[in-house]
Amino acid sequence: MTGTASGSVLADVVHHTVDVNGTTLHYVAAGEQSSPVLLVHGFPESWWAFHRLIPFLAASHRVFAVDLRGFGDSAVAAEGHDSATAAEDLHHLIRHLDVGPVHLAAQDISGGTAFRLATAHPADVASLTTIEMGLAGFGLEGFADVTHGGSWHIGALAAPGIPDLLFAGRERALLGEWAFPSMTAVAGAVTDDDIAELARGYARPGGWNGAAGLYRSMLAEGEEVRALAAAQPLGLPILAVGGFGGPFTEGTVQQVSTGDVTSVLLEGVGHYVALEAPQALADAMLPFLDRVDGA
Repeated sequence: MTGTASGSVLADVVHHTVDVNGTTLHYVAAGEQSSPVLLVHGFPESWWAFHRLIPFLAASHRVFAVDLRGFGDSAVAAEGHDSATAAEDLHHLIRHLDVGPVHLAAQDISGGTAFRLATAHPADVASLTTIEMGLAGFGLEGFADVTHGGSWHIGALAAPGIPDLLFAGRERALLGEWAFPSMTAVAGAVTDDDIAELARGYARPGGWNGAAGLYRSMLAEGEEVRALAAAQPLGLPILAVGGFGGPFTEGTVQQVSTGDVTSVLLEGVGHYVALEAPQALADAMLPFLDRVDGA
């Protein structure tokens, strides 16, 4: 299906929905030439997190940005949702698009999903761009430890029933008064319109299930991810982009990769890199993509 979703509209971006893997995914497409790029958001986001980045990439690439199951305008996730299911969703989406292998770009909590996709379906992925991303089993769980500076929201999202109890009806306040202000470094980068668009998907009945499932996975899958990394280390080219988290992203992917890892640290940029510094992110990604395509 093709059409305009119920949220914000961006010029030169076409909205689509597709039924795959037992769910309905919403994605947007832009650009008509060269190699394909698939953008995968984190929390508390949707495809809209990339709306400023897409025009830079689409000038020379086919670009797709997806709402993960349970986010944005994709179907609401079941309560037992997890990163393995999200990875299979992406595999089926890539098959539907018939564009593989893609340059996969993933940020934040979608790291586990991206890693699972790259290990389970290596033919789907030509390169991996990791943006402010970590992995369970390689230090990411530490961000849930509030006694050592971790964030309270991870445990709250992972606890059954708590997101609906605490967050339902408060989506705009949570995003606009806590999530983005607490981890954004570029003043004014996240606007009221951004908050409204991103909060819209979480405000649906069951709208927190997608995020809750990915955070529950993060707290439970460390041993499995370590075993996957030991058995199938990533051999594809990787670009690690750090902002708020500094070298944490690079340090993570170095532990799970035997391939070439390029690192870029963006000074003065917070956690939400694609919203805060789209030009700088594109300036890091485009030469990397060109090198991979050239090779």
